[in-house]
Amino acid sequence: MVLLGSTGSIGVNTLIIAERYDIAIEALVAGNNIELLNQQIKKYRPKMVAIANEADRAKVDHPHVLCGAQGILELIEMSHSGTVVNALVGYAGLAPTLKATGLGKRVALANKESLVVAGEFIDMSLITPIDSEHFGLWYLMNERPISKLYITASGGAFRDWELDKMKDATFSDALKHPNWSMGNKITIDSATMTNKLFELLEAKWLFNTTKVDAVIEKKSIIHALSEFTDGSTTAHFAGVDMKLPIAFALRGEVEEAILPPTDLLGIGALEFLPIEAERYPIWSIKEHILEHAHLGVVVNAANEEAIEAFQEDQCCFFGMSEMVLDAYKKFEAVKASNIDEIIQIDQEVRAYVKQR
Repeated sequence: MVLLGSTGSIGVNTLIIAERYDIAIEALVAGNNIELLNQQIKKYRPKMVAIANEADRAKVDHPHVLCGAQGILELIEMSHSGTVVNALVGYAGLAPTLKATGLGKRVALANKESLVVAGEFIDMSLITPIDSEHFGLWYLMNERPISKLYITASGGAFRDWELDKMKDATFSDALKHPNWSMGNKITIDSATMTNKLFELLEAKWLFNTTKVDAVIEKKSIIHALSEFTDGSTTAHFAGVDMKLPIAFALRGEVEEAILPPTDLLGIGALEFLPIEAERYPIWSIKEHILEHAHLGVVVNAANEEAIEAFQEDQCCFFGMSEMVLDAYKKFEAVKASNIDEIIQIDQEVRAYVKQR
């Protein structure tokens, strides 16, 4: 297989599963963590490697190193593997998804933004999500008729903060996730609930339904719930460990223990809470964007620029949501008819947000 994003948490766990099932690693793609990449190269012996920056090429212990966004696309095209694991972060993951699916390769997808930005133009038959929520939904549905699908959210770093204190929250405050350690972008997206909005859009494309919603479950033990037309609801319990969805994505079916069983007595009480727009302003567009999923490109572009502004102290925490919602209203009438127009809209939205 080809692994994009090998040094992130999804990438590291993917290599553990690949080693367990003796899956050969044809190529690795990493960003700036060259030290870890070199350890992976030594252990897994990929035929090709790609990195983010040309300046780091000499540091990589491999004779065949490609660089930059174009280098990743060339690596995918040169590869013989039928499976590409895309664990890249942000908009940068879209072009590799399009390249891989365009070549008929199966994509095990952890890059939310691919579907959020361009789900309409991606062949879903080639996509298998590496995501605990969507894996949970797939696991539960089992081809029975559903009335609604639910995914859960942790609530992010500020779920228990007083609202009037949140406006003064810093970037470092937002990175203090209550349940686990993740990369900067997804942790900020968790604090604003943007990641959950994105996951609803993913579910819309993956399962071809707008009957999806999310609730807060603070312990992150239940990842998904399926409400069936017969009136029953089932929940998917599993530990917070991405190895399970990764194993299914790579193997198709798994019949042995990947995780220890859930300790029901150890969990204690479980509580479900609503996601409220007062604390998570992005939630105010949930219903509209599910019916107008093509606007995902607008939200994603504005969100990436807003996160950068927050990191540079150019806006407050709630200022990020204000920027995104302003851009959403400004570009509400746009609708791409092809990938070139997706790229154009992305550029226009970013330019608009930057000049605010």
